[in-house]
Amino acid sequence: MQLVINALDLKEAFLQWNAEMKHPEPVRQEEDYLTAKETAKKLGVDLSTLWRWDRSGYLKKIKVGKSVKYRGSDIRKLMEE
Repeated sequence: MQLVINALDLKEAFLQWNAEMKHPEPVRQEEDYLTAKETAKKLGVDLSTLWRWDRSGYLKKIKVGKSVKYRGSDIRKLMEE
C-alpha cells in the first residue's frame, strides 16, 4: 500500500494539528442534577409532564437512591430547542 500526499495537503494537516494543540478541547465540567420539582419549575411544566417525558424517552430521569433527578445538561438541551 502506498500513500501519496502533496505538499499543500501536508501543510494544511500540520496547520490544523498545530491549531488543535494550541486550543485543546475544553475540560468536561462536572454534571449538575435537579430534582423533579426544580426541573418542572425551570421548564414551566407539571410533574405529570416530566413523568410522560420519561416514559416516552424525551427527558429521562436518573434514580439516585430513592430520589429522582434530571441532568442539567439534558434540561439545557430542551431549553435550547
